[in-house]
Amino acid sequence: MTRDKSQEVLRKHALWVRNEPGGEKANLKGVNLEGANLKGVNLEGANLKGVNLEGAYLKWANLEGVNLEGANLAGANLERVYLYGANLKGAYLEGANLKGAYLKGANLEGA
Repeated sequence: MTRDKSQEVLRKHALWVRNEPGGEKANLKGVNLEGANLKGVNLEGANLKGVNLEGAYLKWANLEGVNLEGANLAGANLERVYLYGANLKGAYLEGANLKGAYLKGANLEGA
């Protein structure tokens, strides 16, 4: 998936979160978003299973209920990220910055 296509998916997801016409839940399963700047993005409920977010900047992002099973988050900045109820089963978190991240209800099995 190209960066432009990824941006379109994120735009439609923002509409979906707000229950607005044209919205569509994001499915970025397996997409390479290495080093992406996603500061403050709202991906609530999105499917990010197996996504590559190595070195990505996600500070202040809303990842409530997101499926990040098997995702690569090595070296990612997850400072102050809202991960309530997120599925991080088997996610790779080496070197990730989780300072101030909200992890209540998150599944960290094998992460």
